[in-house]
Amino acid sequence: MTRIAAVQLAPVVGDLAGNVRRALDAVEAAVDGGAEVVVLPELTTSGYVFTTPEEARSLALRPDDEVLDRFAAAAGPATVVVGFAEATDGDRVCNSAALLDASGVRAVYRKVHLWDQEKRFFAPGDARPPVVETEHGRIGVMICFDMEFPEWTRIAALGGADLLAVPTNWPLGPTPDGERPAEVQIAIATARMNRMAIACADRTGTERTVEWTAGTTIVDALGAVAAQVGPGTGTAWADLDLRASRDKKQADLVDLLGDRRPDLYGPLLD
Repeated sequence: MTRIAAVQLAPVVGDLAGNVRRALDAVEAAVDGGAEVVVLPELTTSGYVFTTPEEARSLALRPDDEVLDRFAAAAGPATVVVGFAEATDGDRVCNSAALLDASGVRAVYRKVHLWDQEKRFFAPGDARPPVVETEHGRIGVMICFDMEFPEWTRIAALGGADLLAVPTNWPLGPTPDGERPAEVQIAIATARMNRMAIACADRTGTERTVEWTAGTTIVDALGAVAAQVGPGTGTAWADLDLRASRDKKQADLVDLLGDRRPDLYGPLLD
């Protein structure tokens, strides 16, 4: 079993030092609690609701920044996924997530599917989600709105991901009484149709009038919710058998990946 911690925080836009301090405290607490995989929210270090591209750029980090070195040091025996604004070549800034462990940054993913106003501040990524072999399992990474594109999550499953780590910032939207937020329902369906565990680390609070869903959720490979946080800051904990994600058989004659018909899926590429 692998102990997973999805951490729900309330980053403050512009407060790089404070955001980093609170996130590092959360990582250290999760590792002390036995976490082997820790997932933090989208844009943990910078906050989200920017007013200008220059503001986003002023909070952007490079993957070799000492801030990410501090996350690697805090990881100890765990693997950590943290969202950050990434400074790239020229003036480009990407909405990125780093997968790191005590050895340093193992992979950086740049969000491909930008949501709404993000297009004002970020350049989209142009690479598929990484799937990294760790001592805790194969971990794939994507960010928030990426998960709403089934072609993209299927790519991670085909890449062998046991766990999909998804830093998110889900703006609060209407949810019918008794229903889970739509984004959580998407995570459940995605996990089930790919037989792949998913850990979504959302944020909480209000930032520059934007309210957040606080929907941090861990879903097992069968599509069952294993842990949630609810309102406020906190951590969702789940002990999952990540290798169960490698068995794609849903019944004796049903294989969720083997039964695909790529020969008929051509219109998806049009």
